[in-house]
Amino acid sequence: MGKILVTGGCGYIGSHTIVDLVENGYEVISVDNNSRSHPGMLAGVERITGKKVKNYKVDLCNFDDTFAIFQENTDIDGIIHFAAYKSVGESVEKPLMYFDNNLNSLINLLKCVQEFNITRFVFSSSCTVYGNPDSIPVTEKTGTKPAESPYGATKQMGEEIIREFARSEGTQAILLRYFNP
Repeated sequence: MGKILVTGGCGYIGSHTIVDLVENGYEVISVDNNSRSHPGMLAGVERITGKKVKNYKVDLCNFDDTFAIFQENTDIDGIIHFAAYKSVGESVEKPLMYFDNNLNSLINLLKCVQEFNITRFVFSSSCTVYGNPDSIPVTEKTGTKPAESPYGATKQMGEEIIREFARSEGTQAILLRYFNP
C-alpha cells in the first residue's frame, strides 16, 4: 500500500490511527518524543495488529533530527501530523511555548515534505479555528474568526501555512477540525 509517517503516534488519536492504517495494509512509522504521551501505546498497537511499529523518539522542533528520519525512510508516501501541544488553558499561560512547538514542528515537517517530494499531508487542526462563531452548529462552510487562545491561533496559522505550501508545491493536504462533545 505505502508507508505513512504518523507524528504523535504514541498519543490516543495517533495510536488508534496507526491501528487502522496497519489493518488496512499500510506500513507505518511513528514519531513521538513522548513528552505528552506514553510509549506503551505502541505495544498495544502491536497486540492488536500483530505488527511492531517503529517509533522515533524525536522532537520535531529539531530540524536535523527530523530530517534524519526522512533520510532513513526515503519511501514515505504520506504524513499524518497529530503531534502538538493541545491545552487551551496552558497555551494562555505559556503562549510562546505553544507557538514555538506547534509551528516549528509543522514547518520542519513541511521542509522535509518538500525535500523528499512527499505528496500527501494530513494536519490535525481543531474546532478552535472557528473562534466564537455567529451560529451553531458550525459546518465546513462556517468561516473562521480570531482565535480565542494561543493554541487556536497556532492551528489557524498552521492551516494557512499548509494552504500556501500545498498551493506552491502541489501537495495534497487535508485539514482535520476536531470537536469535543
